[in-house]
Amino acid sequence: MFSGRIADVGTVADAGHRLVIEAPKTAGALSSGGSVNVGGACLSAVEVGDSWFHVEVSPETVHRSTLAGLRPGGRVNLELPLRVGDPLDGHLVQGHVDGMGKVTLVDEEAAGTRRVWIRPPRRFLDDIVAKGFLALDGVSVTVAEIVRDRFSVALIPITLRETTLADLHTGDRVNLESDLFVKSARELHAAARLVASRSFAALPWAGELHGPAGVQKAAAQLAAGAAVVIYDPGREGEADVVFAGASLRPASFVFLLTQACGHTTIPCDRARLDRLEIPPMPGEGDRHGTAAHVSVDLAAGTGTGVSAHDRAATVRRLAHPDACPEDFLRPGHVFPLAGRPEGLAVRRGHTEASLALCQVAGLPTVAAICEMMGPDGHMLAGPAVERFALKWGLPMIAIDELAAHL
Repeated sequence: MFSGRIADVGTVADAGHRLVIEAPKTAGALSSGGSVNVGGACLSAVEVGDSWFHVEVSPETVHRSTLAGLRPGGRVNLELPLRVGDPLDGHLVQGHVDGMGKVTLVDEEAAGTRRVWIRPPRRFLDDIVAKGFLALDGVSVTVAEIVRDRFSVALIPITLRETTLADLHTGDRVNLESDLFVKSARELHAAARLVASRSFAALPWAGELHGPAGVQKAAAQLAAGAAVVIYDPGREGEADVVFAGASLRPASFVFLLTQACGHTTIPCDRARLDRLEIPPMPGEGDRHGTAAHVSVDLAAGTGTGVSAHDRAATVRRLAHPDACPEDFLRPGHVFPLAGRPEGLAVRRGHTEASLALCQVAGLPTVAAICEMMGPDGHMLAGPAVERFALKWGLPMIAIDELAAHL
């Protein structure tokens, strides 16, 4: 955790993935393996000398920050992590760059101050407020104003003197991170609104489930119309949010589209798809053996089929025991997947796992699943999956756990 109060400005000695920085003050307080905020990005020291330290910049950090643009002789803002008892004179950030912005204008103002206008990624504007804090290349600054697609900060003489922000010019790229409090408040507000909309029922358990009791709790969650997170750390390394298809509501479909953010598909038992004359998609399929079938829409629908209301209605009809082939148009906006008849015994995929859980819940074997994708476009894995589940009050269970206790 960092405050954005820059304690040192280092000089780049060697750039690239192996980044060496000359900074006697920081090096004297840093040890090998310790964290340091370099220009707004939290990195780990690999080697520390008397007046320098060496950090490795991963391809992910190169992609998400301006560190790739550092050159020997350049200057960079440095800050060591907060310790218990340190003053919080700035704000709280994690050194996880939220996005890169472009400097669009630099204006000299009275009394030695300077106003800098920055155009950030559109999504970043949702995480800042006028007169609130953000980290600009690791420096704690106050948002002066927000206008359409950009914002401005007013840099006072001490900030210009003691950081690299005095070097900014029009066209430069900068690292941006919103204040942790503002970000948390926005996420809590979004969560409260979603829960208030009753897009899913919340039963009194969340987090990881284990054993036969865990399987029963996950099944009860589906039966209540709520979501479960099914994850697979070994095979695909991904996690899916799962709803039962028989009672799928439009608001639940919206949750999959706007919060899980991956590709929403509809696992069905193979016999059902055969009965409804929904054939497999041509081709050999993906590398995990996912059995994609021709997409469908509800024939009785009055819309285009793409809305959350239309798609939820199509899924519910797929799960209905009286459904017939004439109920569906082909192709459409709902993407069925066929589960293996032998289930998890022969394939430990999210398709088979979601259908097995529906069966345990006593529901028709039709589910709605969506992979969990982060705002950076990469799939969530590891601790990020658990944070997602806890944030939304969802139980999570591993595919191997389901296979072992069904």
